[in-house]
Amino acid sequence: GRARWAAMVVVVVMGVSGSGKTTVGERLAEKLGWKFYDADDYHSLENKKKMEAGIPLNDEDRIPWLCTLHGILRREDTCKQDTVLACSALKKMYRRVLISGASAIASNQPEQPAENLELKILFVHLDGPMDIIARRLEKRRGHFMPLELLKSQFDTLEPPSAPENFITVSLEKSLMEIVLEIESAILQG
Repeated sequence: GRARWAAMVVVVVMGVSGSGKTTVGERLAEKLGWKFYDADDYHSLENKKKMEAGIPLNDEDRIPWLCTLHGILRREDTCKQDTVLACSALKKMYRRVLISGASAIASNQPEQPAENLELKILFVHLDGPMDIIARRLEKRRGHFMPLELLKSQFDTLEPPSAPENFITVSLEKSLMEIVLEIESAILQG
């Protein structure tokens, strides 16, 4: 599959809990033959306990987790491994950390002088109405994110905007339509 892509590709499937990030990410990675990571697997035990208790995570909880994820993406980039990550990435700052690591926090500048050290990431925002996502979360079993935290996720969400590299895909489409739309965006560069 490498010949189809002009360069190494990192795709972050993002959105609020219940938007379908893991399902879409797994299917996309499987279809393209890429490596898949689920950001939820890398939350600390403390973060998982907070969420299970219905306590929203704050920036202090999320930054070390996002830095860990940046490290994973950086490693895959160094190995020239095309990668899909399912990650909420709700705030612009969180997406900057995924791109630049801890340096994004220190400077908090929109553009970094060391541009070549930044990862080139396509953010895929799975977007849809809260009522549909709430119904999905109600059906989900064995996940640490309770339905009560959905509103806090929508409150936190800063949808991607220019100059970020992103596409927005409606989560109301079928899984196959969503994957094809993402694949088409990747092919277009």
